[in-house]
Amino acid sequence: MKVQVQSKKGLKTTLSIVVDKAEIKKKLENRLLELQNQIDLKGFRKGKVPPNVIKRQFGKAIYGEVIDKILKESTTEAIREKKLKVAGQPKIDLKTFGEGKDLNFSLELDLLPEIKLNQIEKYKATDFSIKVEKNIIDEKLKNLANEFKSFDDKISESKSEIGDQIIFDYQATIDGKEFEGSEGKDVAIELGKDLFLKDFDKQLIGVNKNTKKTVTAFLPQNHPKKELANKKTIFVCEIKNIKSPKKNKIDDEFAKKLGTKDLSDLTQKIKNQISNQYTMALNSITKKEILDQLEKSHKIEIPKNLLENEIKSLATDPSSKNNVANSKLAEKRIKLGLILNELGEKNNIKVNEQEIKNEIQKQVKSMPGQEKLVFEYYQKNPSATQHLQSTLYEEKVINFIKTKIKLEKKDLSIKEAEKMISNFNESNKVKTSSDIKKKDNKSSKSKKISKK
Repeated sequence: MKVQVQSKKGLKTTLSIVVDKAEIKKKLENRLLELQNQIDLKGFRKGKVPPNVIKRQFGKAIYGEVIDKILKESTTEAIREKKLKVAGQPKIDLKTFGEGKDLNFSLELDLLPEIKLNQIEKYKATDFSIKVEKNIIDEKLKNLANEFKSFDDKISESKSEIGDQIIFDYQATIDGKEFEGSEGKDVAIELGKDLFLKDFDKQLIGVNKNTKKTVTAFLPQNHPKKELANKKTIFVCEIKNIKSPKKNKIDDEFAKKLGTKDLSDLTQKIKNQISNQYTMALNSITKKEILDQLEKSHKIEIPKNLLENEIKSLATDPSSKNNVANSKLAEKRIKLGLILNELGEKNNIKVNEQEIKNEIQKQVKSMPGQEKLVFEYYQKNPSATQHLQSTLYEEKVINFIKTKIKLEKKDLSIKEAEKMISNFNESNKVKTSSDIKKKDNKSSKSKKISKK
């Protein structure tokens, strides 16, 4: 195979490639021998069909298959030989080909730009931390105490009221007939929460222990059995017990009920949880500070094909011709992606399989009951796994940058953090081409009015 640089202009390079006819002939013969063991033709034993017979019957298809494979292999080999970093898919232009001829084709490539990394040590960014005030932790503890309340038996004569817990059995019917799931034993509901069926528990207000109460309710619209959805149902309830809420004492015993060592441990876990919620959002602000400096301090020529593809992926209104905002955003994303990738390569930053598995496991833990769905999603969508890998890679590069630059520590109260996050989200809303179109329409209308 002979490879020559045919032309080079900016980030576009065209290679001229010639594959010798002898090499093609050899690969064609090898393929015919492979097929000899696979093809079953009438009049011949399997594996004994002569290659010339196979060629006579399937020659064109086999030649096309071999040429296609040679094109792929020689393209990869040419790029490797010339040590080129390619952006996107190469374009192949066949010049001459055919049995008994050399394969001559050109390869048009969009190349990644050469990136000269600037010193990042002079960059500055803010490292935010959250001060979780005692009153916020106390409020959270109070909510937990209400949520995980305990109950004591009421005296037999007492009637049920909102906030009480009722334990009951029920027998339900629709149009006088029983159905699958029409019986319930030792069902416990807290009156006022309306968690069983809509308007069910309010009909149990004012009942006594060891009595029966008939309740009418509608089964949910999303009932697993469609024939039962939204059906009017009669429940005959046997009230077995009524309990009144007992105010939880917020102490070590309460903390242990929630799976922590003691109240101090529970308090610390609440503090960490609240802090982590805000820190994740504040990290986005720190990241933007770093990315803005990276972008401003580097000048890079963007490959045209990458820019076009990124604009397409951003466009929410393909019919709009005004792609100014999308173009700028696409250019910024590609530029930063190239810089971060170069930083990662230069500093040997990688994401291994275990790190990807750990991240998927985190997502699984955050979605109880949907573990199988999460695993299946990544198994069936290789692009999702690739996106996850890219996200982790970017995060590792950003964390590496943080170790090299000057980070100014800044403590924030919850109120200050909320305001900062809100302002950040508002100022970083992405303007799509459809937003600009609306703005242009308003502008043109105002011009018409002013002319009048």
